[in-house]
Amino acid sequence: MPSAAPRLCTQPGCRALVHDGSGRCAKHPKQAWVKKPTAAKRITGRRLQQLRQDLFDREPLCRPCSRLGLVVLATMRDHIVPLEEGGRDVEANVQPICEPCHDAKSKAERARGVRRAWGAYRDR
Repeated sequence: MPSAAPRLCTQPGCRALVHDGSGRCAKHPKQAWVKKPTAAKRITGRRLQQLRQDLFDREPLCRPCSRLGLVVLATMRDHIVPLEEGGRDVEANVQPICEPCHDAKSKAERARGVRRAWGAYRDR
């Protein structure tokens, strides 16, 4: 049975060839995802649904769109300062937001997260 051609290890800076298709050499095994012990406790379930409904009852329009003078109905409860970046799951840190604004904000947050994660590799 034919096998795939060997490829370089996906660990930045590693030049070892990988033959088993895993993408990582023996020196750089892919680590299993583990929730950080410092991760913020998220509100879930019925309590979250009630908080979401209360927010939309108080402020039904998307806050970022409203700042631009647009009238758009909010569909999501968004953390102003993301939990991953130290924000808390409290009313002062949430805003009503529409899906396009949420997508743009999430894309920027992901980019910042990637820069944080890869920053350690650049410092070598």
